[in-house]
Amino acid sequence: MSEQINEQIQQQAPIEGGAPQGARADGKRPMMKPKRRVCPFCANKTGIDYKDIMKLKKYVTENGKIIARRQSGLCARHQREITNAVKRARNMSLL
Repeated sequence: MSEQINEQIQQQAPIEGGAPQGARADGKRPMMKPKRRVCPFCANKTGIDYKDIMKLKKYVTENGKIIARRQSGLCARHQREITNAVKRARNMSLL
């Protein structure tokens, strides 16, 4: 009797492990990969000037703090340039 059961189990289609493609194993929605942000200064090949107040205001909060790189989407090089430009503009009383 047990031999017949073993044969029937072996003849059945193998069960694929895991969840269907695109879904997570726990049944929740599929994980979305975040879109990679591109530095706007690298994309446009534009420079950063401490006298351009409108451009600098995008990277400063209402309280006057410089926005972090992960929030602004800048590359490390341009984040350093923005930081120096904001500090210069503050010193010159432009910001």
